[in-house]
Amino acid sequence: MQPFENFRGIVLPLDRANVDTDAIIPKQFLKSIQRTGFGPNLFDEWRYLDRGEPGQSCVGRPLNPDFVLNDPKYAGADILLARHNFGCGSSREHAPWALADHGFRVLIAPSFADIFHQNAIKNGLLPVVLDEAVVDRLFELATAGDAPLTIDVDLHNLTLDAAGFGVIEIAIDPFHHHCLIHGLDDIGLTLTHADEIAAYEARRRTETPWLFAAAN
Repeated sequence: MQPFENFRGIVLPLDRANVDTDAIIPKQFLKSIQRTGFGPNLFDEWRYLDRGEPGQSCVGRPLNPDFVLNDPKYAGADILLARHNFGCGSSREHAPWALADHGFRVLIAPSFADIFHQNAIKNGLLPVVLDEAVVDRLFELATAGDAPLTIDVDLHNLTLDAAGFGVIEIAIDPFHHHCLIHGLDDIGLTLTHADEIAAYEARRRTETPWLFAAAN
C-alpha cells in the first residue's frame, strides 16, 4: 500500500444516501480476487445503460448521461462526496478496490458502514466523516457553476481546505492515521515486526527442537 500523500483533488458529488456495496461494484464482478481492474465497472449499473459482465471491455458501452460520474465537469475526480451510510450492504472488499482503482483517494460523507470504513482504510482510502450541515454546503459548492469544487487534503495536519468554504478540521483514529501516512496494510504492519518474528522463531527452534524435527 502506498503512503498517503497530501494533494489537491476534484470533488465528485454523489447525492445519494445508503449507497450499498452492490451499487459500488455489482456482484457479478466478484469472481476475481485481484485488487486491480475494477475501476471501469465502478457503479456499473448506474454508470452504463447496458449490463456489464466480467471480462467485458467497457470501451464503447453506452453511458448513462444522467449519472454524475459521466459528467465531464467532474473528469479526474479523486474525492467522492456522498450522503449517509455510504458502503452499506455486504462486506465485499471489492468495493474499496473499485473506488481506488478508479482513482478516488478520499471519501466524504456524514457516515459510513462500519466494515466498509475499515476496508477503505486498509486499502489506502481516507474516509472522512463530517457533520451533515458541512456536507450539505460542500454539495452546494460542488454542484454550482461550471467549474468543479477542489479540496486540499492535508492528512498530516488533519485538515481539508475547500475552495469557497475554508479549512475543515477532520478526525481520524491515531492508529488508522499512522497506517495511512506510512502506507501500512495488515501485511505491512506485520512486516514491521519481521526482526522480532525471526528472533521468536529462532528461539522456538532452540527451546522446542522436537516441534521442528520433521522439517529438518
